[in-house]
Amino acid sequence: MLVATLVSAHGQALVDEAMLARLASAVPGTRRTAMLDDAIAADLFADGTDARKLEAELRIALDGAPVDVIVQPEAGRRKALFLADMDSTMIGQECIDELAAYVGLKDLVSAITERAMRGEIAFEPALRERVALLKGVPLAVVDEIIRERITLTPGGYELVHTMRANGAYTALVSGGFTVFTGPVGAAIGFDEHRSNLLLAQDGILIGEVADPILGKQAKLDSLIELRRRFGLSPAQTLAIGDGANDLAMLGEAGLGVAFRAKPAVAAAADARLEHADLTALLYAQGYTGSEIVRR
Repeated sequence: MLVATLVSAHGQALVDEAMLARLASAVPGTRRTAMLDDAIAADLFADGTDARKLEAELRIALDGAPVDVIVQPEAGRRKALFLADMDSTMIGQECIDELAAYVGLKDLVSAITERAMRGEIAFEPALRERVALLKGVPLAVVDEIIRERITLTPGGYELVHTMRANGAYTALVSGGFTVFTGPVGAAIGFDEHRSNLLLAQDGILIGEVADPILGKQAKLDSLIELRRRFGLSPAQTLAIGDGANDLAMLGEAGLGVAFRAKPAVAAAADARLEHADLTALLYAQGYTGSEIVRR
């Protein structure tokens, strides 16, 4: 049995009973439907094992409506371990680009970031190249950037706190920097954070990052390490990210989700979120609106 979770675009309530009835009639093998949160999110249960096929059928039936579709086996949908990328996933910005803005190099650094996230250039040398351009930036500007420029992605707080309240472990695993993942991870409520260390002398960046660099392989290794630590099966894990350096982690997770992702990442992931906020990952696990821990 497969379950397809349908989630409305952020701030909208589109998945009403009429839509559910129309989708159920359009998809062969539908067994039943269930509302999860008013007209915000709902489940459709159908016979079969081909998640991609069911997703494609539902997207055709949705006819362009801004509703995300997450299809997975019904069994094991509730997860016990969650790993998340930070930049452009749990927050709306790329922190290294915001640091570069301080020295007037945001356009240059952003272009390199975009190519790295698309997988056009290797992540580690791209990171070193960008960090070198930050030489001379005072570390003190980080607090200002977090306060003035960094925005948390809607639903992130609810996602992490609800999963933790139900016994899951959560980790923010980023190719960014500890000076950002520490405060961001604490603000959202993650159990731990892992990222790269910017090197500084007398409070001034020297244009270097400490080895080893946390990139694609390290994200994958973090998932495997935490899964083994807690004695979990691969199916009990959930991961989300947007860039090429997230692909290995997403592929290893029981449910790997691409968030507003680059095309190659969206195509490879088990599911993609293009419209909904991060509470979609709670609905995908079968949580109802009344079970979500809110601020």
